[in-house]
Amino acid sequence: MERAEKQELVASLNAVFKTTGSVVVSHNLGLTVAQVNDLRGRMAKAGATVKVAKNRLAKLALDGTPAKGMADLFKGPTMVAYAADPVAAPKVATEFARQNDKFVVLGGTLGGSSLDAQGVKALADLPSLDELRARLVGMIQTPGTRLAVVLQAPGAQLARVLKAYADKDNASAA
Repeated sequence: MERAEKQELVASLNAVFKTTGSVVVSHNLGLTVAQVNDLRGRMAKAGATVKVAKNRLAKLALDGTPAKGMADLFKGPTMVAYAADPVAAPKVATEFARQNDKFVVLGGTLGGSSLDAQGVKALADLPSLDELRARLVGMIQTPGTRLAVVLQAPGAQLARVLKAYADKDNASAA
């Protein structure tokens, strides 16, 4: 890697650490190329990105960012996963770690807060941004539906009472 490429990588990682919702750092020692490609595909499908960077360059990129508390995680063969949705990268990384013994989640950040492996797992257990939006829409729609049912109920009850009286009058007239 040439000096210009290194500077470009440091600058892009610095921007990532400043702007993304969450970052997950993991060990990838012993993963095959097929497994890494599978992980990249899963991350891309979830709207996240995976990068392998030299630890020294990643630590340089942490300077001046809220994520600088995770500098201790960059030891050994590491990978960085990140996404704008704070739950996407942790969710995919945690699921991939369950299926692959050689992939170990070390920790990460959420905004300016450093997370250990358990913190990343807890973040992964939260619903995604799309799931939260769907729940919110459902909660907003539910009161309207209930209100419509309540408003229709008195009219329907009155109609049944009138029908009962009409049936009674018809039965007594016959």
